[in-house]
Amino acid sequence: MDTVSSVELRKMFAEAAELVRSQNEVLSRLDSQCGDGDHGTTMMRAMEILEGATGSSANARSLSETLREAGWNVMGVDGGASSALLGSFIAGMGDTELGDAADCATMARCLESGLQSVQKRTKAKPGDKTMMDALVPAVEAFEAAAANGDTLGEAMKSAAAAAEAGAASTRNLVARHGRAKYLGEKTLGYADAGATSIALLFHGFSVALAKTEEN
Repeated sequence: MDTVSSVELRKMFAEAAELVRSQNEVLSRLDSQCGDGDHGTTMMRAMEILEGATGSSANARSLSETLREAGWNVMGVDGGASSALLGSFIAGMGDTELGDAADCATMARCLESGLQSVQKRTKAKPGDKTMMDALVPAVEAFEAAAANGDTLGEAMKSAAAAAEAGAASTRNLVARHGRAKYLGEKTLGYADAGATSIALLFHGFSVALAKTEEN
């Protein structure tokens, strides 16, 4: 597989949505440690929007238009910072001109554009126990794989592994950003909900592209 078209994008969001639905209670339990405990519910609503935005009607639009519209709609989900930042990431991906399909190098630029959009909205960095602990290494891993000449599927697999490792690392971190920072040492011992959901997102993307390459 050399490119991602609207068909592959739809499969990527569908796989990610299925993972989030299966883990929504886990996400909410993690969030209940220092938040409102609604992260799983928020992510399910966000993924439903992404699935809808990349449905069959999306074939008539460019990938950039689809991503921008989907991202803006996710920003409208009532879920606090998590939905706003996820929406920013998706909409930001659409700031890269993708046309009807994106190859590995173009997808790397697309993900970097999404990351930059998030960085404009938050001061959080890796090490602060937030979604950035998964998102930043995922994007960096994809970019490195693309530069190495890997296929789209291989690059996304690398991104998913980096996101998972980043999310797992948050168990040993003390929150230093947002409301959770006021809990200090009490935030040790569990993974950040936002980082975990980003890991699920990239894992879903990777599974979808792997299935496409097999067919």
